[in-house]
Amino acid sequence: MVIFPAKVRRWRCVCAYDGSGFTGWQSQPSRDAVQDAIEARLARIFKGAIRIHGSGRTDAGVHALGQVFHFDAAWRHSAAKLRTALQVGLPSTIQIKSLVGVSGEFHARFSAVKKRYSYRIHEGLADPFKQAFVLSRERPQRLDIDAMRAAAEGLKGRHDFRAFAADNGGELGDAVRDLSRLDVDASGRSVKLIYEANGFLYKMVRSLTGALIAVGEGRLEGAAIRAILDSGKRTEIVETAAPQGLFLERVFY
Repeated sequence: MVIFPAKVRRWRCVCAYDGSGFTGWQSQPSRDAVQDAIEARLARIFKGAIRIHGSGRTDAGVHALGQVFHFDAAWRHSAAKLRTALQVGLPSTIQIKSLVGVSGEFHARFSAVKKRYSYRIHEGLADPFKQAFVLSRERPQRLDIDAMRAAAEGLKGRHDFRAFAADNGGELGDAVRDLSRLDVDASGRSVKLIYEANGFLYKMVRSLTGALIAVGEGRLEGAAIRAILDSGKRTEIVETAAPQGLFLERVFY
């Protein structure tokens, strides 16, 4: 019986991960990023180097519920078997939620039209099983949610967000983004900020979160946030919120 070689095709994957023990998504020389772990497993499956392409980066300590990546490889069995083979050799902190074959025109990063991030805050000291996934606010005074919501309204829409971006070692370039959603949800001691935009700048969500927390604590007026946005200049007033409360929730195509 003649066995014909499998054709190379593109595979689209959605994964979730606990970012606590990784140096972020993007591959690092130390080989301890999420991308490194996935590529190492694929190399064992396909007996050679396989490069994956993610929808975007997440920083060290940041988590994902729906990070998307793609890769090209020849596989003669079902997508379900490839998903199983990939999952079996990964750390338990990385989960492959789905894997499907797609058109070669699909690109995890360039085909994306919108992303959703959330930032989670706990009023008080979170229990030991949640502390790696929330920002614990150990303050006697609770956040002023109404003030945060009012300030959030002034940030929605299409703006130049360079004042809320961190220096990533080069020219920022086009910093205009369409922030279509910014909700401040509160239930009991849990506060969740939800962001949706056609793209995000480096540390933009954590910077906006830091500013909104300052409003909630009464250290910054909502009007001041809008003034900072309009200035187009980063200021030390804007603090970058800690990474562990941040989740990449979904990538839209």
